Amino acid sequence: MNCGKFIVIEGLDGSGKGTQISLLAGELSRRKIPFQLTAEPTQYATGGLIRDALAGLTKRTPAEMAALFLADRTAHCENPVDGIGKLLSDGVNVICDRYYYSSLAYQGMDVGFEWLMPANLDCPAIIRPDLCVFLDVPTEVADGRIAAGRNSREIYETRDAIARVREKYFEVFGILPEGHKIKIIDASREPSAVAKDVWEAVWEVLG
Repeated sequence: MNCGKFIVIEGLDGSGKGTQISLLAGELSRRKIPFQLTAEPTQYATGGLIRDALAGLTKRTPAEMAALFLADRTAHCENPVDGIGKLLSDGVNVICDRYYYSSLAYQGMDVGFEWLMPANLDCPAIIRPDLCVFLDVPTEVADGRIAAGRNSREIYETRDAIARVREKYFEVFGILPEGHKIKIIDASREPSAVAKDVWEAVWEVLG
Protein backbone atom coordinates (compact mmCIF):
# COMPACT_ATOMS: atom_id res chain seq x y z
CA MET A 1 0.00 0.00 0.00
CA ASN A 2 1.26 3.50 -0.81
CA CYS A 3 1.97 5.82 2.08
CA GLY A 4 -0.47 8.64 2.70
CA LYS A 5 0.39 12.32 2.36
CA PHE A 6 0.83 14.61 5.36
CA ILE A 7 -0.78 18.03 4.88
CA VAL A 8 -0.75 20.81 7.47
CA ILE A 9 -3.14 23.77 7.53
CA GLU A 10 -1.69 26.80 9.32
CA GLY A 11 -2.85 30.34 9.95
CA LEU A 12 -3.48 33.02 12.52
CA ASP A 13 -6.36 32.66 14.93
CA GLY A 14 -9.26 34.07 12.94
CA SER A 15 -7.82 33.03 9.58
CA GLY A 16 -10.63 30.58 8.86
CA LYS A 17 -8.70 27.35 9.41
CA GLY A 18 -11.69 25.51 10.82
CA THR A 19 -13.91 26.46 7.90
CA GLN A 20 -11.30 25.53 5.29
CA ILE A 21 -10.45 22.23 6.95
CA SER A 22 -14.15 21.35 6.98
CA LEU A 23 -14.50 22.24 3.29
CA LEU A 24 -11.38 20.27 2.43
CA ALA A 25 -12.68 17.25 4.34
CA GLY A 26 -15.91 17.47 2.38
CA GLU A 27 -14.05 17.49 -0.94
CA LEU A 28 -11.89 14.54 0.07
CA SER A 29 -14.96 12.60 1.17
CA ARG A 30 -16.77 13.39 -2.07
CA ARG A 31 -13.83 12.02 -4.04
CA LYS A 32 -13.55 9.00 -1.73
CA ILE A 33 -9.94 9.82 -0.86
CA PRO A 34 -8.94 8.25 2.49
CA PHE A 35 -8.04 10.87 5.10
CA GLN A 36 -7.94 11.57 8.81
CA LEU A 37 -8.29 14.97 10.47
CA THR A 38 -6.06 15.71 13.42
CA ALA A 39 -4.84 18.77 15.29
CA GLU A 40 -2.33 20.20 17.69
CA PRO A 41 -2.54 20.47 20.62
CA THR A 42 -3.65 16.84 20.57
CA GLN A 43 -6.17 15.03 22.74
CA TYR A 44 -3.34 13.30 24.60
CA ALA A 45 -2.41 14.28 28.17
CA THR A 46 0.25 16.69 26.91
CA GLY A 47 -2.33 18.43 24.74
CA GLY A 48 -4.56 18.96 27.77
CA LEU A 49 -1.73 20.70 29.63
CA ILE A 50 -1.20 22.98 26.64
CA ARG A 51 -4.88 23.90 26.29
CA ASP A 52 -5.08 24.79 29.99
CA ALA A 53 -2.12 27.13 29.54
CA LEU A 54 -3.51 28.69 26.35
CA ALA A 55 -6.78 29.40 28.16
CA GLY A 56 -4.86 31.09 30.97
CA LEU A 57 -5.86 28.46 33.54
CA THR A 58 -2.24 27.45 34.19
CA LYS A 59 0.78 29.75 34.02
CA ARG A 60 3.64 28.39 31.89
CA THR A 61 6.86 30.03 30.79
CA PRO A 62 7.53 30.32 27.05
CA ALA A 63 10.20 27.62 27.31
CA GLU A 64 7.76 25.32 29.13
CA MET A 65 5.17 25.88 26.39
CA ALA A 66 7.70 25.13 23.67
CA ALA A 67 8.79 21.95 25.45
CA LEU A 68 5.19 20.83 25.99
CA PHE A 69 4.38 21.32 22.30
CA LEU A 70 7.50 19.34 21.38
CA ALA A 71 6.48 16.46 23.65
CA ASP A 72 2.91 16.56 22.36
CA ARG A 73 4.12 16.57 18.75
CA THR A 74 6.39 13.60 19.34
CA ALA A 75 3.48 11.63 20.78
CA HIS A 76 1.30 12.78 17.89
CA CYS A 77 3.76 11.33 15.40
CA GLU A 78 4.63 8.14 17.25
CA ASN A 79 1.40 6.92 18.86
CA PRO A 80 1.05 3.30 17.63
CA VAL A 81 -2.75 3.44 17.48
CA ASP A 82 -3.65 6.77 15.88
CA GLY A 83 -0.37 8.60 15.41
CA ILE A 84 0.54 10.40 12.21
CA GLY A 85 3.19 7.83 11.32
CA LYS A 86 0.76 4.92 11.76
CA LEU A 87 -1.92 6.59 9.62
CA LEU A 88 0.49 7.46 6.82
CA SER A 89 1.91 3.94 6.75
CA ASP A 90 -1.66 2.62 6.42
CA GLY A 91 -2.15 4.73 3.30
CA VAL A 92 -4.31 7.34 5.00
CA ASN A 93 -3.77 11.01 4.14
CA VAL A 94 -3.42 13.14 7.27
CA ILE A 95 -4.81 16.70 7.45
CA CYS A 96 -3.41 18.42 10.54
CA ASP A 97 -4.65 21.69 12.05
CA ARG A 98 -1.35 23.32 13.14
CA TYR A 99 2.07 21.71 13.46
CA TYR A 100 5.63 22.81 14.16
CA TYR A 101 5.22 25.94 12.04
CA SER A 102 2.92 27.21 14.80
CA SER A 103 5.49 26.42 17.48
CA LEU A 104 8.17 28.28 15.56
CA ALA A 105 5.92 31.32 15.08
CA TYR A 106 4.25 31.50 18.50
CA GLN A 107 6.90 30.21 20.92
CA GLY A 108 9.64 31.55 18.65
CA MET A 109 8.60 35.07 19.64
CA ASP A 110 9.90 34.50 23.17
CA VAL A 111 12.45 31.67 23.14
CA GLY A 112 14.08 32.25 19.76
CA PHE A 113 14.92 29.79 17.02
CA GLU A 114 18.35 28.69 18.26
CA TRP A 115 17.11 25.56 20.02
CA LEU A 116 13.45 25.56 19.00
CA MET A 117 14.05 25.02 15.29
CA PRO A 118 16.53 22.12 15.53
CA ALA A 119 14.50 20.55 18.36
CA ASN A 120 11.55 20.26 15.97
CA LEU A 121 13.18 19.86 12.56
CA ASP A 122 16.00 17.52 13.57
CA CYS A 123 14.04 15.23 15.89
CA PRO A 124 13.90 11.84 14.12
CA ALA A 125 10.45 11.13 15.58
CA ILE A 126 8.86 14.26 14.12
CA ILE A 127 7.58 13.79 10.57
CA ARG A 128 8.09 16.47 7.92
CA PRO A 129 4.84 17.42 6.14
CA ASP A 130 4.44 17.02 2.39
CA LEU A 131 2.66 20.38 2.27
CA CYS A 132 1.92 23.32 4.55
CA VAL A 133 -0.96 25.57 3.50
CA PHE A 134 -0.80 28.94 5.26
CA LEU A 135 -4.07 30.88 5.33
CA ASP A 136 -2.94 34.48 5.41
CA VAL A 137 -5.13 37.35 6.60
CA PRO A 138 -4.20 40.88 7.69
CA THR A 139 -4.02 41.45 11.44
CA GLU A 140 -7.17 43.58 11.47
CA VAL A 141 -9.17 40.88 9.68
CA ALA A 142 -8.06 38.18 12.12
CA ASP A 143 -8.76 40.47 15.10
CA GLY A 144 -12.23 41.34 13.79
CA ARG A 145 -13.16 37.71 13.21
CA ILE A 146 -12.04 36.73 16.70
CA ALA A 147 -14.01 39.61 18.25
CA ALA A 148 -17.13 38.63 16.31
CA GLY A 149 -16.93 34.92 17.03
CA ARG A 150 -15.79 34.52 20.62
CA ASN A 151 -16.69 35.74 24.09
CA SER A 152 -13.15 35.38 25.41
CA ARG A 153 -9.64 35.28 23.99
CA GLU A 154 -6.67 33.00 24.52
CA ILE A 155 -3.27 34.33 25.50
CA TYR A 156 -2.05 34.76 21.90
CA GLU A 157 -5.24 36.42 20.63
CA THR A 158 -4.62 40.07 21.50
CA ARG A 159 -4.28 42.37 18.50
CA ASP A 160 -0.60 42.99 19.28
CA ALA A 161 0.13 39.28 19.58
CA ILE A 162 -1.68 38.55 16.30
CA ALA A 163 0.49 41.10 14.48
CA ARG A 164 3.68 39.71 15.99
CA VAL A 165 2.74 36.13 15.16
CA ARG A 166 1.99 36.99 11.54
CA GLU A 167 5.43 38.60 11.20
CA LYS A 168 7.03 35.56 12.81
CA TYR A 169 5.31 33.12 10.44
CA PHE A 170 6.81 34.88 7.44
CA GLU A 171 10.19 34.96 9.14
CA VAL A 172 9.92 31.20 9.69
CA PHE A 173 8.97 30.56 6.07
CA GLY A 174 12.00 32.54 4.97
CA ILE A 175 14.53 30.50 6.94
CA LEU A 176 13.16 26.96 6.74
CA PRO A 177 15.63 24.58 5.10
CA GLU A 178 15.05 23.22 1.62
CA GLY A 179 12.40 20.55 1.27
CA HIS A 180 9.54 22.39 2.97
CA LYS A 181 6.66 23.01 0.57
CA ILE A 182 4.74 26.10 1.71
CA LYS A 183 1.67 27.45 -0.08
CA ILE A 184 0.50 30.88 1.11
CA ILE A 185 -3.15 31.62 0.32
CA ASP A 186 -5.05 34.89 0.75
CA ALA A 187 -7.75 33.87 3.23
CA SER A 188 -9.41 37.28 3.51
CA ARG A 189 -11.64 36.41 0.52
CA GLU A 190 -14.91 34.52 0.37
CA PRO A 191 -14.56 30.99 1.81
CA SER A 192 -15.42 29.35 -1.53
CA ALA A 193 -12.60 31.20 -3.31
CA VAL A 194 -10.15 30.27 -0.57
CA ALA A 195 -11.32 26.64 -0.67
CA LYS A 196 -10.67 26.46 -4.41
CA ASP A 197 -7.05 27.52 -3.92
CA VAL A 198 -6.63 25.18 -0.96
CA TRP A 199 -7.91 22.25 -2.98
CA GLU A 200 -5.61 23.03 -5.91
CA ALA A 201 -2.60 23.06 -3.57
CA VAL A 202 -3.65 19.82 -1.88
CA TRP A 203 -4.46 18.04 -5.14
CA GLU A 204 -1.01 18.91 -6.46
CA VAL A 205 0.40 16.82 -3.61
CA LEU A 206 -2.19 14.02 -3.68
CA GLY A 207 -2.58 13.66 -7.44
